[in-house]
Amino acid sequence: MSESILIADDHPLFRQALTMAARKVRPGAEIIEAGTLDTALEAVRGAQNLSLTLLDLKMPGAEGFSGVALLHAEAPEVPILVVSAAEAEKAAREARRFGAVGFIGKDQSLPHMQQAILDALEGRFAETAPEDEAVDTVAAKVADLTPTQLRVLLGVLAGRLNKQIAFDLSISEATVKAHMTAIMRKLDVHNRTQAVLAAKALGIGA
Repeated sequence: MSESILIADDHPLFRQALTMAARKVRPGAEIIEAGTLDTALEAVRGAQNLSLTLLDLKMPGAEGFSGVALLHAEAPEVPILVVSAAEAEKAAREARRFGAVGFIGKDQSLPHMQQAILDALEGRFAETAPEDEAVDTVAAKVADLTPTQLRVLLGVLAGRLNKQIAFDLSISEATVKAHMTAIMRKLDVHNRTQAVLAAKALGIGA
């Protein structure tokens, strides 16, 4: 079965450019396109032999690095290439904390895009020096959350009540509370407010 590559960007013209670059590198790969974060998450859950995700940081439905974190939680074995405007390169480097392996600037040429895609597919990831050891430590804990735990945390960050989060995720309030207990344990915090502050410090949430 051939491999598949997910291209998640809300701009059709840029999705087309990324598709061209991906097809140059992997002519036989199935290209899956997504214009929103929810569509991308559905694609990740249903894709066969997904070998790479190209993700726009500013996707509709994403806030901060939540898109990277959610896609990484759904498929931690699939490398993520962050796609963003050139001025957002620092943010793209920070997204590595949540599972991104590289960066494609929207002002880069087609050959540069092709090389970045090839490097990611072949496991050639640039090493980056830690910028903030304390933040890196917490980020690693956030990246270790399950997809549902991450969604619960994002619901908390959005200011939603347990019953609202339960409705959003089609689970019970008791299950939301159980997830919050697990989240606080994983993040090594002692209450809901501390969990929110920890995640906000990482760019997840307003």
